[in-house]
Amino acid sequence: MSPLTDKIEYSDDSPTCACKVSLDYLGDKWILIIIRDLFRQRFTFTHFLKESKEKIATNILSDRLKKLRKLELINFRLNENNKKIKEYYLTNRGVELYDIIFQLQLWSVNNVNFTFSENTKKWVDLTNKISKEEVIRRNKEKYREFRKKMFGF
Repeated sequence: MSPLTDKIEYSDDSPTCACKVSLDYLGDKWILIIIRDLFRQRFTFTHFLKESKEKIATNILSDRLKKLRKLELINFRLNENNKKIKEYYLTNRGVELYDIIFQLQLWSVNNVNFTFSENTKKWVDLTNKISKEEVIRRNKEKYREFRKKMFGF
């Protein structure tokens, strides 16, 4: 992988559809659930396991966290009080994935009949009050503020 300021190098040199490339990296549901949880300020292995209703298996969580780190979408630091605890955060590249999370949520709300969680209810209320662009901007900024407060950058 190249430095964060550069693009991720795709392994296939033949002409490829951009949608396929995105799905090759992000097409696993657990990848986007972890990204969503990071936006919800869940940032430790325990948070991902215990605070998410989806109940990811520990081996799958470990694998996806490694994949996300390799793609430079997330990184971690060791907890100051307990060096065994990794505290994960979204990189700037990872923060850009909120646009995808937003569109997936919007599609579900508009096209699937399901019982809304409390988070979904709040999100729908917000999207009915302000523009899509403003919701996206605010959520990215909210995460960046959390990251600054929690991680110092």
